[in-house]
Amino acid sequence: MNTAPVTIIGAGLGGLTLARVLHIHGIPVTVHEAEASPTARTQGGMLDIHEHTGQPALQAAGLTEEFRGLVLEGRQATRILGRDGTVLFDEPDDGTGGRPEVQRGELRRVLLDSLPAGTVRWGHKVSSVRRLGEGRHEVAFADGTTAATGLLVGADGAWSRVRPLLSDATPEYIGRSFVETCLFDADTRHPAAAKAVGGGSLFAPAPGKGIQAHRESGGTLHTYVALSKPHDWFAAVDFSDPAAAAARITAEFDGWAPELTALITDSDTAPVLRPLNALPVTHRWDRVPGLTLLGDAAHLAAPNGEGANLAMYDGAELGRALAAHPDDVEAALTAYEQALFPRSATAAADGDELHELLFGDEAPHSLVAMFAGDPRTA
Repeated sequence: MNTAPVTIIGAGLGGLTLARVLHIHGIPVTVHEAEASPTARTQGGMLDIHEHTGQPALQAAGLTEEFRGLVLEGRQATRILGRDGTVLFDEPDDGTGGRPEVQRGELRRVLLDSLPAGTVRWGHKVSSVRRLGEGRHEVAFADGTTAATGLLVGADGAWSRVRPLLSDATPEYIGRSFVETCLFDADTRHPAAAKAVGGGSLFAPAPGKGIQAHRESGGTLHTYVALSKPHDWFAAVDFSDPAAAAARITAEFDGWAPELTALITDSDTAPVLRPLNALPVTHRWDRVPGLTLLGDAAHLAAPNGEGANLAMYDGAELGRALAAHPDDVEAALTAYEQALFPRSATAAADGDELHELLFGDEAPHSLVAMFAGDPRTA
């Protein structure tokens, strides 16, 4: 039986940031992760690390220098194109922006490498969680093992197994999904698409749909195709047949510039469906002794560039609160949650507004107006 004072469920960026901050302050911690190893799956694409959330979190974790070493220069460039390929907005990366871009997987590796060996227990998929009384909880894992703890933190994402002990809320489909594709060695093999994307991020939005892409390392173009369609529409698309799926998704962009639709039709990977779900904007819970949440487990929202940054900030703030109240865990959790709830509600509401700019009736001109007003804070 593991009796570590702090047990974190989930080795994503938020959970690992919390573990790192606790480690710095000498607080024992164990992280349980369902994945079998650090390389069990790809970790997503580019992340812009924000100066008011992600960067302070990494500073609290003592990893600013390591983070700076991961930054891909030039990736803060932003382009907005019309469906015909016309450039509506083009902001180069002049090095003064406050959101440097890194690869998510590399940032996760830095966090993992900063922890003592054995901190993360891989292959520990949670099967159930139960209260033991007096603020203690027991976590049962699919392999038959258990862990008891005086402080349990759910950092286990959208479908958290810890959340039900705090809240009856469950994520709901927002009426929109992304379809993910990738083009490799694009400057050589897909030059027209590479030119359209430019050096950083591309947005080609329209009412109810859009094509968004990032330039990653090694000439990779990572694309998220957005469609505002019900679950049933996507269920009718045969994603087991990559060519058929790509053709069906591309049909929704009939008449669009070929350099844009090539991001779908020429994909070097099979299209992957990513349904978008969210918790209520004002999601919160009553204080439960010995238990709290961070990241998507606490405030899952429509993708808006804030999710990973907020998860890391949550982890850093929770770690600092626990360090500041070494003899009063409940005081630490209360302070953390009182700041968490309004912060995450504001971010979720801002995210809903961004999706309206991207996919509402005035797109793409609504998005152009936002970026033109202040491109570095958009």
